[in-house]
Amino acid sequence: MHARLFAAALFLAAPIPALAENAAPPSAPAAPAAKPAIRAAGPRLVEPHLHIEKSKDPKRPRVALTFDACMGQTDKRILYTLLEKRIPATIFVTARWLKHNPDTVKVFLANPDLFELEDHGENHIPAIDYATTVYGIATAGSPVAVGREVAGGADAMKAAGIETAPRWFRGATAKYDLSAIREIRAMGYRVAGYSVNGDDGSLLGAAGVEKRYAAVKDGDVIISHINQPTHAAGDGIAKAILALKERGVDFVRLSDVDATGDFETTTQAKPTL
Repeated sequence: MHARLFAAALFLAAPIPALAENAAPPSAPAAPAAKPAIRAAGPRLVEPHLHIEKSKDPKRPRVALTFDACMGQTDKRILYTLLEKRIPATIFVTARWLKHNPDTVKVFLANPDLFELEDHGENHIPAIDYATTVYGIATAGSPVAVGREVAGGADAMKAAGIETAPRWFRGATAKYDLSAIREIRAMGYRVAGYSVNGDDGSLLGAAGVEKRYAAVKDGDVIISHINQPTHAAGDGIAKAILALKERGVDFVRLSDVDATGDFETTTQAKPTL
């Protein structure tokens, strides 16, 4: 992922609670530039890619929208676009975000045909099992802490009323070391990479977001953020989703189709003979 990733009811099928408007106009200033990516030497870090099964229909390419809800609030420009146009998406939630967004959780749960909720961790800590920093964020630092970050996120989802247990995990910064990936896989999760970085951690301008979304291809998995309502990126995401729909894109959730990632994030390693 690029160096700034850490920094994202007339149309409802079921009744949902009213949500307070808090989105700032698209011209809201971006957050400060990110810190250097990685500090301290250690095992190799990887940023896995993920693709879904292609439709193989040039007139109806298949794309998975995935959104990280790291902390903060809800970008209703994105949420309302998904709801109004009945566009499915996979949402990765942290315990920290769940605590402050109960009304949005109710919206997600009221629309199970649209929203698949998955694990983004307990405290938005990079799932790396040795001590270092990634984009200025201290890593979990040990196998025990990685397991706690993953399990804590799942526990928070259950406590928030999300009955379907998560099957996917995506860690903060989307970077891992290989032993952490193996540990997460052993816990029963697939690790969610991506193939298109849609918003650079919600720091990309609206025009830049639209350009990246416009370049997606059949089988792509887009990562963006739904937790930064004051950033210009959200306006670009909402417009870009509508443009893709107009183009005939078939939007799916990760649970709807086969998905394949590298670094053994979706498949177990073959035993050595």
